[in-house]
Amino acid sequence: MTHPYFTKARHPRVLAHRGLITAEGEDSGIWENSAAAFAAAHAAGVEYIETDCQVTADGDVVLFHDSTLARLVGDARAVREVRTRELRETFSAHGGLLTVAEALDSFPEVRFNIDVKTPAAVDPLGPILAEHSHRVLVTSFSDANRRAAVAAVLRAGASLRPATSGGSRTIAALRALSALHLSPARVLREIDALQIPERHGALTVLTPALVRAAHRLGVEIHVWTVNDAGDMRRLMAAGVDGIVSDRADVALRALAEE
Repeated sequence: MTHPYFTKARHPRVLAHRGLITAEGEDSGIWENSAAAFAAAHAAGVEYIETDCQVTADGDVVLFHDSTLARLVGDARAVREVRTRELRETFSAHGGLLTVAEALDSFPEVRFNIDVKTPAAVDPLGPILAEHSHRVLVTSFSDANRRAAVAAVLRAGASLRPATSGGSRTIAALRALSALHLSPARVLREIDALQIPERHGALTVLTPALVRAAHRLGVEIHVWTVNDAGDMRRLMAAGVDGIVSDRADVALRALAEE
């Protein structure tokens, strides 16, 4: 059965990568994964937002991509060493910090794609996501983090398993199976989507064979991170089911044209 995460929504999917922080190439002054970036994506008509979570020194699961503050503010401290109040102050002039719980409550019509960046987020995510499992996809580069987070949601009493996307080991296993012309059915059991780059260095990750195999098993293919309208249209024509983009506004227009 198709997971509710994918039902009654436009296809191909447009997933706003950490929200929407630019419009027509202009710097908006807001930060990725902020409340303002999510509001901008929602206002543009996005149904799906891709985001990431880390855990603060207070144990709060916040929407933040990097493990440290270095890239955003030049602060080498890890997120886990920073109090939530201080992180809120840091974000205050750049769109506002959100916890996972606040994002789910503030945007009840949005479906969230949540990348679990740290094992510390696994247990607290369980009760946060349990009542929203119909509109959440749990993912991680670490298949261990992903599986543990899904299990935590079910332990917390969710009546439905959240949707999930395979991590790096899943992708590597699929590549190996493809090379050997073997079925990916076992690897893709309980996987709802493959979220992959088109290429990784010199390696082509997205292949027609992978698209066909995934679709035979009812698994969607989402490609990240695609910001050029021509590339979006080409990938849609190749049969991908979702585009993860920094320019969700451009992706929505490209989808409408198709």
